[in-house]
Amino acid sequence: QGQLVASGGGSVQAGGSLRLSCAASENIYGDYCMGWFRQATGKEREGVAFIDNVSRTTYADSVKGRFTISKDNAKNTVHLQMNSLKPEDTAMYYCAAGPQCASPDHWGQGTQVTVSS
Repeated sequence: QGQLVASGGGSVQAGGSLRLSCAASENIYGDYCMGWFRQATGKEREGVAFIDNVSRTTYADSVKGRFTISKDNAKNTVHLQMNSLKPEDTAMYYCAAGPQCASPDHWGQGTQVTVSS
């Protein structure tokens, strides 16, 4: 068993920034790929950004150059810094973790990000 606790999110205007954080239990943080998915109303869930157990990162094309995922090893926490936010980034964001980045088996609670134009 493991636990993911997400925080951050909120409402900003286009061009603004937000940071999401995901605190993980010890058994997840050290071994698994961690990342963020998002799901907008009426759309399918999509992977946004991932960081694996050796800190290799991958990003969805739609967020490359604007979002940065990073690890804070002292706090077992993964951060997602989101800059130059666009209205199309509006979604519920979910922290996730698993042996495979794209197929997580642990999920945190969602946190809403709303970007107004």
